[in-house]
Parts: sequence; C-alpha cells; structure tokens
Amino acid sequence: MPDADSLARYNAKRDFAKTAEPAGKVAKTGGNRFLVQKHDATRLHWDFRLEVDGVLKSWAVTRGPSLDPDEKRLAVRTEDHPLSYADFEGTIPKGEYGGGTVMLWDTGSWEPVPGKSAKDLEKGHLHFVLHGERMNGEWLLIRLKPRGKEKAENWLLRKINDAYAGATDELVETGLTSVTTGRTMQEIAEGAKPKRVQGRKRPALNRHPREGGDPLANRSAAGAETPPSMDSRLRGNDKGEIGARSRKDSKAPAFQSPQLATLVDTVPTGNQWLHEIKYDGYRALIATGSGGPKIYTRSGLDWTEKFPGIAEAAATLPPGALIDGEIVAMQDGKPDFSTLQEAISAGGEGLLCFAFDLLAETGEDLTALPQIERKERLRALLDGADDRIRFSEHIIGQGEKLFESMCREGFEGVVSKRADVTYRGTRSKAWLKIKCTHRQEFVILGWTASTARGRGFKSLLLGLNGPDGLVYAGKVGTGFNTETLLSMRERLDKLAADKPAAKVPRPEARGAHWVKPELVAEIAFAEFTAEKVVRHASFLGLREDKPADAVVAEEPADLPEATPSTIKISSRDRVIFPESKLTKGDLADYYAAVAPIALPWLAERPISLVRCPQGRAKQCFFQKHDAGSFGEQVHHVDIREKDGSTQPYLYVSDVDGMLACVQMGSIEFHGWGSRVADVEKPDRLVFDLDPDEGLDFEVVKKAAEHLKEQLAEIGLTSWPMLSGGKGVHVVVPLVPQAEWPAAKSFCERFARALAQAEPERFTANLKKANRVGRIFIDYLRNQRGATAVLPYVARARANAPVATPVTWTELRGIDSAHAFTIKDAATLLERAASRALRGWGTADQTLPDL
Repeated sequence: MPDADSLARYNAKRDFAKTAEPAGKVAKTGGNRFLVQKHDATRLHWDFRLEVDGVLKSWAVTRGPSLDPDEKRLAVRTEDHPLSYADFEGTIPKGEYGGGTVMLWDTGSWEPVPGKSAKDLEKGHLHFVLHGERMNGEWLLIRLKPRGKEKAENWLLRKINDAYAGATDELVETGLTSVTTGRTMQEIAEGAKPKRVQGRKRPALNRHPREGGDPLANRSAAGAETPPSMDSRLRGNDKGEIGARSRKDSKAPAFQSPQLATLVDTVPTGNQWLHEIKYDGYRALIATGSGGPKIYTRSGLDWTEKFPGIAEAAATLPPGALIDGEIVAMQDGKPDFSTLQEAISAGGEGLLCFAFDLLAETGEDLTALPQIERKERLRALLDGADDRIRFSEHIIGQGEKLFESMCREGFEGVVSKRADVTYRGTRSKAWLKIKCTHRQEFVILGWTASTARGRGFKSLLLGLNGPDGLVYAGKVGTGFNTETLLSMRERLDKLAADKPAAKVPRPEARGAHWVKPELVAEIAFAEFTAEKVVRHASFLGLREDKPADAVVAEEPADLPEATPSTIKISSRDRVIFPESKLTKGDLADYYAAVAPIALPWLAERPISLVRCPQGRAKQCFFQKHDAGSFGEQVHHVDIREKDGSTQPYLYVSDVDGMLACVQMGSIEFHGWGSRVADVEKPDRLVFDLDPDEGLDFEVVKKAAEHLKEQLAEIGLTSWPMLSGGKGVHVVVPLVPQAEWPAAKSFCERFARALAQAEPERFTANLKKANRVGRIFIDYLRNQRGATAVLPYVARARANAPVATPVTWTELRGIDSAHAFTIKDAATLLERAASRALRGWGTADQTLPDL
C-alpha cells in the first residue's frame, strides 16, 4: 500500500465542496497508467502523470510535450494526484486552486526501459516507454539541480530519437481535442456533451494553444466573464448547413495486383526518386469496409485470419481504403523474417504493418495519382491510427546515404520509387529494390539425412524455374533451429516423391530424399557460382505467399536511364526576373527539381496560370481554360459554369505538364480547392491574410496565429504558408465531403466573425478603402471556381520568391513572406523531407457541424 500522506498535499489544496475533482484516496499499487491533462489555469500547461506506487506522480509541462529529441521541455514537479484523477475532465471553479478547464489530452500505459525502474525517480533520472494515443516511444525525465532558494523541483522532459520522434510542436499544435470525449477546450468549458470517439486513436485535429492576451479567448473558469466563443458566433450568424462530420460507409475494395519492384545493383540518383526502407516480411494489401477488413497476400490469398492483430487495427480505419504494405515482426529493433514465421505459427499476434501506398480511399480509386500524392494521402489516413499499422517514411533524393545506413544497421535494403508515377500493378523499373545481401526464394527439391540424432535433416536441395522447367540451384544447411528442423521434416515427409523434379548432379543426389516441388524457401546467400548454384546459403523461412511455379532466378537489371522531360524549353536564356537575372531556363529547372514535393498539391487540380511570356515585368495575364495550345501533357476537365455552359479547365498530372506550362510562359500555378475527380467538394480551405500597405510582417504573423487559435477552438487544424508576396495563407485541409456552398458559408461567417470581434485589426470587406491599417481576411478563395497559389509555386514578383509551407514554430522567426526563392530548390527539398514538415497540410477532418 502507498503512504496515505503522499496525497495530503493534494487534499489540502482543494475544497471538494466546490470543485468536482476527486478527493485524494489511497489506491492499490501495481498499475502502469500514464496520462496527460491539458490545463488552462493561470497559465496554459500540460500536466504529465505517471502511475507509481498507487498515486499519479505529476509534472506541469509549461509548453507541452515535444517530439523533437533536441527540444527539452521544462517540467515542474507538482503534488501527487490520486489514481481517480486519471478520468477527470471538466472545469475547476474560478478562485479555486488550479481554476480553469481540464482536458484529458492523452492516456495509455508506461514502463521503464529494460534494466530501469520507477525507483530511478528518486535518483532524478527516469528512462521510460509510453504507449499512448498521442505520446509513444522512449522518453526521459531528468531532474535539474536547484538554483538558489528555488522551491519548485524542476525537471526536463525529452523525447528519445526513435520511430516516434517528430517536429518540435507537432503534438501541441495538432492535439487539441480530448482523447476520451472528442471535445475542444472551449466545448469542455461550455459543458458541451461528449462527442463519440471511435475505437481508434483519434486523429490529431487541433494545434498550438493561445499565448495570453486574446480578447476572444474563453478563460473557462466557472463564473468568469467569457466573450462568445467562435462556434457560438458562427451559429449566431448562420447562413446554412455546414455538413455532418461522419463519412459515408463504403464496402471493402477488391484485391488488385500489387506493384512489384525490379532488382538493381545501385541506388538511382536524382530528386525524381523517393526512397524507403525495404522491410523483411510479407507483402500485404489491406482492404477496409463495412463487412470488416480483408488482408490479402501478393497473389490475392485471403490471409486475414493469419494476422488477427493487424486486422483488428485495420478495422478502426475508415472504410473503403486499399492499403499496400509489408507485415513484419521485429527482432532487436529490425524486421526479422524468421521471427515473423514463428509469430504466424503462434497465432499472428505482435506484428506490425508498414504501409507505403494507398490504392483507394473511401471507395475512390487513387492508382492514377502520382506516387508522392498517394503517400501523402496515406499519411493523412494513418494520422492517429492504431500503432500496429504505421506509415512508411521516405526521403527524396540522397538514396545512397539511406542505403549505406540500412546496410550498416543490418536491414535488408531500400526500395526506390519514381515520385511521379501511377500505380501499375505489375513489375516495372518505376519501382526498384536494392538489397544489402543476396536473398531470394527457391523451390525445395529434396533433403539429405543428418547423422546427428534428433535432427530432422542435414540440408535442403534447392531449385529455380528456368525456360525449360526446374533446374538445380544448390543446397542450404544452416539457418535452422531444432523446432524448424522437426516441423519442416513433417511437411517434407508428406510431399515425398520417387524422383527429383529437376536434374541434380550425381554427388548431390547421392542419398537424397525427393519431394514434390511445392514448398518455397527464402534463402540468404553470398553469391551464385559460375555453375549457377548458391554459395554460403542460409535458410530464413518458408514463403507461403508465393507459388513454386513463380520462383525464378532474380538477376539484377540495369538502372533505368534517366528519363529527361519530353518538354523542350526554348529561349532558356530569356530573362524572366530582371532584378536577379533569373531566366526561363532557371525557372524550368526549379520546377523540374521541386516536382516531387509540388505535385501532391498541384497535380489533378483545376488550375489557373499566370503567364508572363516576356518576363514578369512585362504584360502578364491569367489563363484557366484550355485553348489547345499547351500540348498533350496539359489536360483539361469539363466544368459546368453558372450560365449552364461547359468550359475546359486546365490541369496537369506530372512534371511534363508543369514544364509544358513554363514553356508557354507560365510562372505561377493557382489551384482550385478541389480535385478534378470531384470538383464540387473541396479538400482544403485557404484564408489569405492580405495586409494593408505599410503593415509590418510581424503583424501578419500574429494575425495568422490568431486565426490558427480560432480555428482550433472549433476543432480544425491548420498550417501556415508564406505566400511569396506580402502575406500568409492559413491552410485548412479537409476530407472532401462538404460541397462548395457549405464551405463558402463557413469561411464567410468565420471571417466576418473575426472582423466583427476586432474591427481595428481585421476586415472581411473586399474594398480597398476598408483595409486602411488592417488585414483583409480573404475568404473568397473558398468558393467554386476561385483559386489560390499552390505550395512551392514561384511568384511573378521581384527575385522569384516561392510560396513556401512552414510550421507555426518556424513562422515566428521568419522576417518576410518571400523568404525563399527559386534559387533555394535544394533547401526546399531538404526541408520537405525533414521531421519538422512531416504531415504538413494533411489532416483527417471535416467542417464542424455548426
């Protein structure tokens, strides 16, 4: 039993006749719960709590937990709390200790890393692992030495660099809803009813907290004067239905043949390639639907029952998805095929699936989209998902470094994929695999007996399919344990045959026992000899997802030749940006370089072009319709106009389309907020903050932060983008569900509510006369047919600035909206692959039902 006095301080600070907090009572020991409560008291903070000895050891983390291993967050030790506090969410009355709103922000379990224990807290150093809805992986708590007469016990909370590491403020900027009730802080303060939270990790829909002085902020303590919340102001100015937050149900998509990679010897170079870890496991396609998930092998076998844990995790994902990935078992921090075999034999629990492609979403076929865009949509789908299905991260360019690192750390190798290709469902050189060691499948032809007692066999005889049937390919006698030898022998005996299925050299055939060629083994080996037999072979496991007649020698192919664009850029030396002497060729080279990171936002979206054939300082004009002059690389989609006519709107699908527009004098690409697949349903909103002449950029940044906070109040996460001009765009991604009238109504009411609350700061009026000294919140971007500049697009302005995605943390330190130019292509590519921008502009969210 814990010491009852450990809760004396907790009880002494509270009047339980006034607060709904639970009284401090001693509980039984032995649990390992952890939780985090977001607490809007005198100062907003996050209360981090670990169950130890029957109480909750507690720290107040002033800026919230950070996923960045280089970021150390101050954690002030507070009084122990009772275990019953782990379920508390609500308001503490004004004037009481800790008065304010409390949200249950995260919950789960914890344990010390091996060799450590909770007693290490007494030493001032705890290394532990969290399994939460938001916080996961390894963390450290370190006690600081006291300074002077400090009464508070100060600690540091830090993330260890592992698979769960991320951006500095990723958690606090995207996690503003309760993991148990789905409510925002504002809704908790107002006593709103809990929302239904699905049986999956709730997507992180909100973000960074306000930082004081906000006239619209609800201080949330009972009895305090609270200005009307954003959602109440929107309701009070209602102009129509916003749309439900639930999605349409979808049946599970049918199996599709998976895309296969071609074996090569070296990693391809160039920014058109993205590179992933090659996982050592079973390829699987996961289909989700109302009838429950299905897990298919690469050949289409239904293996759902073999992977119950993965199926359970997939059941929490939205229906209508078809996910491509690799199911693995981890051993010593790496995927291990032998461990996978053992896990499947033991019931299929404890496995992970690394998902690397998305073929369908809510029933929509995505195979025609570029590879990089499919991955970004997959990332959004898996945001907050059950941890047994994980997003497979990638890098763009620098594949050689990844390959060297993977080989050094004992991984199988890497897979390299063209960033702009569609999903073809066959083997091609658009997907390449580069292995650290030789390994492939072989057909088992027979076995030789062992002289050792109790050993099932000495070695296996191997074969491969050739043009004229099976041919002998060597033998393997290592890599087996006793259990494998015995279980394999049972299977071999059931397949006994009178003669070999292939011609085997006489010395090898002497004393051999033959089997029907039905079993397939995965073998690692040093090389093939001149006689085409393996040397130094080691058995890894049986492959039951591949038929024996499909097993052939896997010879490395030549790397595909670099595929230069079919678009020839004429007049490359024509100066387009006279201030910096940048040319049409420079602009084309920029777009070719950044295509992998620009296409997820630009491809398959109706666009308007800013064309400046003689340069940005000469006559420029918008073009949105296809006049047939761009060539076959630039497509069109027929869209109905208000007058009932149909017009061909431009769109592109790949880098050739982008460059064809540049060849025709285009500098800027502005996109609709919807895709050509369904132009009536936006997948993002954009609030363009356009400052009056003379307003400092610092004013714009603070305004953007304010919009972010108000959007968070109603449950919407957002990201900032430097416009490349004067202002900042606040981007709100959406699941394409609500139609344009609802989106426009929401955005207009939101902008007008802000302008009404702070008329000296904002205006929602388009007239220039109304902007004097103020910032125009341009909500008109969010209506059918309107466009906004797209990420990574160059602007027709002095020195060729670029519209650039940034994080909220970064924005605070940036001096202008045109901080990056087309000269910074390499920097932009590096930034896009960084931890800080992971998941920028993606979220599984819909318009709030207001």
